Amino acid sequence: MSISLVLLPLAVAAVAAAQGVSAARDRQGRMVCQVQTRMRDETLLAAALHDTAAVVSVDRDAITADWTGVRASFQRGADGIWSAHFTGEVDEEQAVEVVRAVDAAYGRQVQQAVLERLRQQAPAAGLRLESEQVTEDASVRLVFAVEGRS
Repeated sequence: MSISLVLLPLAVAAVAAAQGVSAARDRQGRMVCQVQTRMRDETLLAAALHDTAAVVSVDRDAITADWTGVRASFQRGADGIWSAHFTGEVDEEQAVEVVRAVDAAYGRQVQQAVLERLRQQAPAAGLRLESEQVTEDASVRLVFAVEGRS
């Protein structure tokens, strides 16, 4: 008996990266955009930001990401979801595109974390990984054999 799991990258799943966008100007006249995300995990978010070539700084209450001319300050809301506040050379459309790129990288980070957890926990569940295949769309197919069953 075998079990097949197919893990689709979250970027491929039809989930919107940006749930809400607002823009205004700060006291210095700079454009400030806020984009709601669906991201919750601080470690995976920081890793995803690194994947987008951001210079990342993490402190207790915020994650800051800097790209050339653009800064995003991620702050966690009461619901545990991070929102991004952009300043610099950015408008609403660019802010949403940055969040989509970060969301795609976050999806890949989630996929890798789930794969690692499955590989580690499979033996304790009586499963042996028989094969692993990565497809063109970055989906991963794992085939496990059920051990100890007759």
